[in-house]
Amino acid sequence: MISLILALIWLVVANVLALIPSRDNHWFRAYVLIACGVPILGWVTLENGPLIGLVVLAAGASVLRWPVIYLTRWLKRQIAR
Repeated sequence: MISLILALIWLVVANVLALIPSRDNHWFRAYVLIACGVPILGWVTLENGPLIGLVVLAAGASVLRWPVIYLTRWLKRQIAR
């Protein structure tokens, strides 16, 4: 239960950080959020199971959509080689 509360706090903080203007288009904040979010996602999955983990993963990916889009593009280029 604590892991879900922490994941919700992460989502609120991520949304608040997205509202604040940034000179680097929020990339530094995205890296920090990813570094904090991955362990939280692992903890949520461990405590609550893979289905809830996938829901939290989808919520995090919706907040950090541009890093996910760039990762997908990079993977497509790597596969095309």
